[in-house]
Amino acid sequence: MADAQRHVARFTNDSRIPGWDRAADLDKEPAVVPEAATTEVPAELRAAIEDAVRRFPVGDSAFIPALYAVQEQYGWCSPEGIEQAASVLARTPAALTAVATFYDMFRMEPLGRKTVYVCTNISCSLCGADELLEALEAELGEAPDVHIRGFECLGACDIAPMASVNGIYVGPIGLDQVPELARQIVAGDDPLPAKQLIKRPCADPKVAEK
Repeated sequence: MADAQRHVARFTNDSRIPGWDRAADLDKEPAVVPEAATTEVPAELRAAIEDAVRRFPVGDSAFIPALYAVQEQYGWCSPEGIEQAASVLARTPAALTAVATFYDMFRMEPLGRKTVYVCTNISCSLCGADELLEALEAELGEAPDVHIRGFECLGACDIAPMASVNGIYVGPIGLDQVPELARQIVAGDDPLPAKQLIKRPCADPKVAEK
């Protein structure tokens, strides 16, 4: 994977872990839970993380939705956001950072808030994913606040070639649909509604009734 895609910023003292990047921090054990009473957390972020804990109460299973909440709040998994999440979860920033840097969908540096991930794995590649990525890059290259790149696998081979647009799976996407999709992305509109995986009719009527 290209370094540019997985670059993880280092902090003041060459640390990858937020909270241990000041000279005064170098002597403390790197396993300190932020003080809940003194760590300011935006109300909407706290509510999202507490909801994740209610839905995923076992062990550290709330880590991933909590990190998604941080990314939604700040546009990336910022050191400040990770520390805030750690205080709500009563875990260390180091533990959350380890998870955030492992998974490809978490951004460890500021990027555009509108994300477009084009699946480039074998099924999508054989169906024209490379051409789709190039076409979208050409259309969106100068668009503000848009981050577009290839993604190794999005797990939706049945709608190849496809892309995740702000978390919405869309496909199959024809090259003739790229200008319309790009316009919708820039405008913040619903991307190709008829092509969204979540809106496809279910093949099993019993499941569809649930």
